[in-house]
Amino acid sequence: MTEPMRGPRHQGTRRHRAFVTAPMRGPGFEKLKELADVVYEPWTEQEPLKLYDGPALAERLEKEGADIAVVEADFVSGPVWDLPLLAVAATRGDPNNVDVAGATSAGIPVLRTPARNADAVAELALGLAIVLARHVLPADRDVRQNEVFRDGTIPYQRFRGFELAGRRAAVIGYGAVGRAFAWRLRTLGMEVETYDPYVAEAGDDMEAAVRGADLASLHAAVTPETAGFFGREQFAWMRPGSLFLNTARAKLHDMDALVEALQSRHLGGAALDHFEGEVLPEAHPLASMPNVVLTPHIGGATAETEARGAQMVADDLELLFAGQTPNYVVNPEVLAK
Repeated sequence: MTEPMRGPRHQGTRRHRAFVTAPMRGPGFEKLKELADVVYEPWTEQEPLKLYDGPALAERLEKEGADIAVVEADFVSGPVWDLPLLAVAATRGDPNNVDVAGATSAGIPVLRTPARNADAVAELALGLAIVLARHVLPADRDVRQNEVFRDGTIPYQRFRGFELAGRRAAVIGYGAVGRAFAWRLRTLGMEVETYDPYVAEAGDDMEAAVRGADLASLHAAVTPETAGFFGREQFAWMRPGSLFLNTARAKLHDMDALVEALQSRHLGGAALDHFEGEVLPEAHPLASMPNVVLTPHIGGATAETEARGAQMVADDLELLFAGQTPNYVVNPEVLAK
């Protein structure tokens, strides 16, 4: 069993104990260790990879005597709610791995960490856009394979791209990530149109945002309304030779329609950071396309994301311990009980 990391004891008060499987670092993590005894087993460092389901997590929490669970990818449900927990924190913007209804019935507050990865995802999306626009990956391959002057041509001919400045971008989904991406594009000199019917400052006409765009980037949450909402019609609205990005969720776009748009050369390139089941099927057409960049869901994979999540959890637990309302509690109604 991992030894707990102990903070200073407080005279006359009961120490809380947290079982933490979310990766954490920085001042927020140190603060958490001041607030509670911490058993730290980040799921990202387990070999083989280990994720808890409800029964297994409940068993582990009970074994550790923990009254706080801090997770990122584990599933929190079922018998977990039979335990005398003070709180469950999920280091995610949308804690869809937590049975919030079950927590609410049990009177257990659920904390979340919205926008902790917004800058990280926005920076990756910007990098992918530049990599596509300037043909960075095929140019890199030619250098590595000593084919700079392949077929009697020069790279200046083969890899002539386009500048983002002066071009038009459509940002679909205008939450924290969409906003973080949009201001970066504007800083580069792009004209940015937005679509998000749930955000007042964004546009509510997707066709108006996407038609004629040189770049379209998806940043929406998956809901019944958004699942597969970017398909053949939407790709057809984009300017010939344009670029498509999805650093959110694969369910947002029609994969077959994307392949068709690339094969017909209507799209000049695409970059994806997420796939159904996290894996691109073997021999998928996208894998052999030189104008496609594929990354394995690493948008939020930065040290800063882990540090922000730790700080948000620690700050909210501190408020909870003091009898105050946490900043990011999903079910505040349980606090009145």
